[in-house]
Amino acid sequence: MPIQFNASPKHTLGVEIELGVVDRESLELVPRAAGILENVPKKWNDCVKPEFMQGYLEFNTDVCNTVEDVRVDLSEKLEWGYAEAAKSNSTFLWSGTHPFSRWDQQELTPDDRYQWLMDTMQFVARRIVCFGLHVHVGVDGGDKAIQMCDRMMRHLPVMLALSSNSPMWNGNDTGLASYRSKIMESLPTAGLPETMRNWSEYNWLIDHLVSTDFIHSSREIWWDVRPVARFGTVEIRIMDTPLSMRQLLGLVALVQCVTAGISAEIDRGAYLTDCHPMIARQNKWHAVRYGLDATLVDPDTMLAASARQMARRTLDLCRPVADHLGCATELGYCEEILQGGTGAQMQRQILSKTNNPSDVVHGLLTATGEPWQADACR
Repeated sequence: MPIQFNASPKHTLGVEIELGVVDRESLELVPRAAGILENVPKKWNDCVKPEFMQGYLEFNTDVCNTVEDVRVDLSEKLEWGYAEAAKSNSTFLWSGTHPFSRWDQQELTPDDRYQWLMDTMQFVARRIVCFGLHVHVGVDGGDKAIQMCDRMMRHLPVMLALSSNSPMWNGNDTGLASYRSKIMESLPTAGLPETMRNWSEYNWLIDHLVSTDFIHSSREIWWDVRPVARFGTVEIRIMDTPLSMRQLLGLVALVQCVTAGISAEIDRGAYLTDCHPMIARQNKWHAVRYGLDATLVDPDTMLAASARQMARRTLDLCRPVADHLGCATELGYCEEILQGGTGAQMQRQILSKTNNPSDVVHGLLTATGEPWQADACR
């Protein structure tokens, strides 16, 4: 049966943030998510969820109209979550990977779907000990959602560069700004999206993959940007879990503005030269490798430009949209990332000074602070 896209008339938001659960003393990932989840208030049963491994979990917002709504929603849930985690001497890590906890010592969450993934993908799935920020934005039609995925590819590397926060793995500096991205790309249905013409072609593709037992449902398509039919959204999944709530809000504002801008272009019938798939891969790789220090290719001019230049150009284009959506203040937080640096840059600075991965975790926890506090986001 064809998948029906539940169109959203407005560019509403839904945000998912994956956070590592760490012991306050050892600073290691610990399998305590289940204990926290046991006490989730009933009203949030669908908003605080287990993840693939027991050392991390996910906080989701309800449907939000504005970025300020996202802040209010997440802050309430995080305040509860941090208090609950403290009962087991735990707290949450805002990073794309844990700087030193070993992936091969993590415990799988008991769940039939997770067990199937583990049985099917073996060590490829075993390494999924990484944490990301996912942003849903409402879109008013399935065909538009497919066009959106194609047109969004030119913007994904800038979003990744701004969010890059996973340079370390198993106690080592990987040399990458976002090692999480490479872990996710090892999955057979992850990475940059496939180019498709319309919603019918997407339906055909999902039907084929399910009927040949490659996937069980469209939930197992983990592209960097994907349509989500049941929510009527486009979901941007390329970003690392950022350093703080302030950075998260800036990135959410950027995603909402870019999506709304592309949607308006599609409605006007504006012609847009496609970003060649190889250029998209090149730009993503440079963002993975260098973060904000990357050199990217401008898809319009085909000339080299720094990631910072591309980011500022994108922010300039977004400002009129941000005024309309009411998120101009939060969009400005992206400029703070450009000036102050990403989580990846901070992690490397600490490691270069102390050569101690535990100090990196301490630095991350300090930089994140208490993310539910309003004054930390203004």
